[in-house]
Amino acid sequence: MISGFRHKGLEAFFRTGTKSRIHPQHAVKLRILLTALDHATKPEDMNAPVHRLKGDLSGG
Repeated sequence: MISGFRHKGLEAFFRTGTKSRIHPQHAVKLRILLTALDHATKPEDMNAPVHRLKGDLSGG
């Protein structure tokens, strides 16, 4: 659960959806992250990957 914000633009985006004080190209990722944070009840709830990994993942 989000209890407060330091960035007023981020708070406005979270509460109203306005993109006026954030980079509009970041809106989709921010919405995903803020929703996950708001629904998290413990730190382990945030262990989900934010983006898909790319490239050779075999280690070689």
